Amino acid sequence: MKKNGAEIIHLATCFLVGYPPCPSIGHFTAFIEEAYGLPVALGTHPIPQKYMDRHERLPFWQEQGIPSLVPNLMDEPLDVKTSYN
Repeated sequence: MKKNGAEIIHLATCFLVGYPPCPSIGHFTAFIEEAYGLPVALGTHPIPQKYMDRHERLPFWQEQGIPSLVPNLMDEPLDVKTSYN
């Protein structure tokens, strides 16, 4: 990927909003950054608001610290998140 010009690797938003969120996301991030020397961005598109509403009521969302992993996705405007419903 790097030889072909990749400068950053994005891991799909579904890693974060699956049921439950992927417990290995930290391992994937560390592996990619170490093995390939490329930074990793979590999320490829905004989190749909209906997912946000559901996840905020479930314990694993906070237990895994997902909101702190993706502050950029958490801070998307409501109209943007709603448009992804």
